[in-house]
Amino acid sequence: MNRDSGKKLITVLAVLFFILVIGLGVLIGLFIVKSEKTEETTVVESAAEQTTTDTQIAVSETQPSEVSSAATEALPADASVTSETTSSKGEDDPDESKSADELNVDEVISSMSLHEKVCQLFIVTPEQLTGYDVVTQAGDTTKEKLEEYPVGGLIYFAQNMEDYSQVEKMINDTKSYAKGICKAPLFISVDEEGGDVARCADTIGTTKFEPMFTYRDEGPETAFDNAKQIAEDISKLGFNLDFAPVADTWSNPSNTVIGSRAYSDDFSETADLVAEAVKGFSAGGVCCTLKHFPGHGDTAEDSHYFTAISNRTLEQLEAEEYAAFKKGISAGADMVMVGHITVPALDEEPASVSYKVITGELREKLGFKGIIITDSLAMGAVANEYTTYDLASKVFLAGADILLMPDDLPTAVKSIEDGVSEGRIDESRIDESLKRILLLKSKKIS
Repeated sequence: MNRDSGKKLITVLAVLFFILVIGLGVLIGLFIVKSEKTEETTVVESAAEQTTTDTQIAVSETQPSEVSSAATEALPADASVTSETTSSKGEDDPDESKSADELNVDEVISSMSLHEKVCQLFIVTPEQLTGYDVVTQAGDTTKEKLEEYPVGGLIYFAQNMEDYSQVEKMINDTKSYAKGICKAPLFISVDEEGGDVARCADTIGTTKFEPMFTYRDEGPETAFDNAKQIAEDISKLGFNLDFAPVADTWSNPSNTVIGSRAYSDDFSETADLVAEAVKGFSAGGVCCTLKHFPGHGDTAEDSHYFTAISNRTLEQLEAEEYAAFKKGISAGADMVMVGHITVPALDEEPASVSYKVITGELREKLGFKGIIITDSLAMGAVANEYTTYDLASKVFLAGADILLMPDDLPTAVKSIEDGVSEGRIDESRIDESLKRILLLKSKKIS
């Protein structure tokens, strides 16, 4: 090989080497760019994941706090709720759909003894609680008896009322004792319908009204205003539950037990007026009660003393008597009182001890989800037919939530407790009624 050929070969190899170096540089550059893009993508994805995680944390930190706060605000005085109550739950957990009030009530129920639960099912007079003939003040005996029988509420009559300040003090003292003893505040109740049934107006000078029948031509607005005024008057005294309005229609002229206590003698008009009265009681700050299911306006007898019979057919009840109860329930009635009325078309036993009436008609057919309370269990229509012990269990098994004024409180309480221990009453059935009672108290009673 001559010198010129060698030079040419060296030149070719140099060019090839230069091309190779350039090619390697390009490949390395492409690899670096690709790696940087991959890292950027990873960073973006990681940031997105972090944002999602932060959002989940924010939600899990916020929700229990909000629920716990709401639950604490609704909580009865002697109970408490912690954030553990509403800790994160699985999607299939039935508690997931419960409101703060429901979670709070479940917590309170779980802390109660059977005796405490059963006592909450009763509203009694201060005399039935204490054993005194007439009670006009709350003292040590009231406190001691509330400790022994922490009832759901008390009902006051004219004999308990002397003057405005006395009633106000008696109620405030009673509430104060209950606050330190009971797991839930007391229902402080009265029959204040206006007209002839007006415990406060007749004794201590709250606003006086004519019988509600008198105002029937003045329309729904007056029904609302009257109820609102009654509620405001008794609320100032400390009452939080009124056993009114009367949802019966005065359809039988011979009926004296209802008579002008009814809002009308026309079923449709009664329904319209009662619905507005329910709204008026609520606006005035008290819970209200529709009475007397399935309808006491057609009876000739007085259930205070003996059996009262309504011969209305099922078709008549559904088309007429039920109308005011349906509209009152839709308007927001807190309770419905079942009367001691025997309706042969439904049952041969009084409505207040009839499963067919309380559960079949009121709870299921009318769809009422609130509290069902009996009329006074000391009334002749039932007290003459059953012992206190038997009556308490019959009423509760029929579907009532609250038993009003049994002849003997200790005996009635024992009847329910024995029913549980003997297997006749499931404790979960007590919890169902108790939940309705405590939910209403947590929302409306202080």
